[in-house]
Amino acid sequence: MNVRATKTLSSISSLRDLPQARRLVVKVGSSSLTTVSGGISHERLKFLADTLAQTVHDDTQIVLVSSGAIAAGLSPLGLDKRPKDLATQQAAAAVGQGLLLAQYTQEFAKYDLNVGQVLLTADDLMHRTTYTNALRSLTRLLNLGVLPIVNENDAVATREIRFGDNDRLAALVAHLIKADALLLFSDVDSVYDAHPKDGGSRISHVGHPDELDTVDLGTPGSAGVGTGGMITKVDAATMSSAAGIPTLVTSTDNAARALAGEDVGTWFAARNTRRSARDVWLAHLASAEGRLILDAGAVRAVADGTNSLLAAGITATRGEFEAGDAVEICDADGNIIGRGLVNYSSEELPAMLGRTTGEIADSLGEGYEKAVVHIDDLALMDVGQ
Repeated sequence: MNVRATKTLSSISSLRDLPQARRLVVKVGSSSLTTVSGGISHERLKFLADTLAQTVHDDTQIVLVSSGAIAAGLSPLGLDKRPKDLATQQAAAAVGQGLLLAQYTQEFAKYDLNVGQVLLTADDLMHRTTYTNALRSLTRLLNLGVLPIVNENDAVATREIRFGDNDRLAALVAHLIKADALLLFSDVDSVYDAHPKDGGSRISHVGHPDELDTVDLGTPGSAGVGTGGMITKVDAATMSSAAGIPTLVTSTDNAARALAGEDVGTWFAARNTRRSARDVWLAHLASAEGRLILDAGAVRAVADGTNSLLAAGITATRGEFEAGDAVEICDADGNIIGRGLVNYSSEELPAMLGRTTGEIADSLGEGYEKAVVHIDDLALMDVGQ
């Protein structure tokens, strides 16, 4: 058993603080590890493993979110490009995942590091029980000195339950394990204010997503082997930084410099206090079964972040749900302002809408004095944005 001590610092305020991180989530994209014609690039994977191993030996825990399973499976299956149909993607992932993990196992073993494979689907993190199980598993692996390698379980995931890209998955894993920072590595060294070929300049620091409103982030996809792009990275970085986890977007070639705290890439500063795992689960992962439509006063009260949702401020319900289900909380225009666990079913609520708690209790009984969504079970979608 190889259990390592870890650092205790858990507040990373700038890129230069990164060497002091206690726990990091590192995501690497398909284009950084593989080629369409040759499958896994042993040289690129070795470089990444060498870099991360040194960081782990410096007493920083790392969870690696690695793309590349589908791309790694293309060449063995005789495919010359990423397939479009789901069944062939699943087949390529099933073949490629083993090849990818075998290479990681071999390279990290040179540094006396064990790796563990953790395959997740969005469905695994949409339900509280499996979400908690994922947290328990990853935490235990880290405490045992194992470097977890996480990927979306492409071999079984359907389009309906996919994360969509590993950038978002990495952001969610960073929240899950309370990482000090998230590092998104790809084949692009930074976010630019315009295409570098057109004279664009590197954006070194983002304090708020509004700063990127005029920036053309291009279109998703890279080199035909991945599903992400700069848009997905910025979305993931924005989501992560809004929840109190700073994020760096840079190239895999810059990995060593980034982990040393050098000025590379684009740093998305943390903008809020950290959200609890339950809050993140509610905001981004819980499967919503219906909607509650609020009047303007209730929207202001809920957006304040200190108030439970009462029936008096609800004007309508949408969908069918039971007490305890997650629901979306929306304004009159249908904009989602939060999610929460509702205390009443869609059959009970219509008789309560627009009425005060006292009126409801007098009419329906004492069992109806609870808030529709208690503040402890309510998560805002865009905290601090």
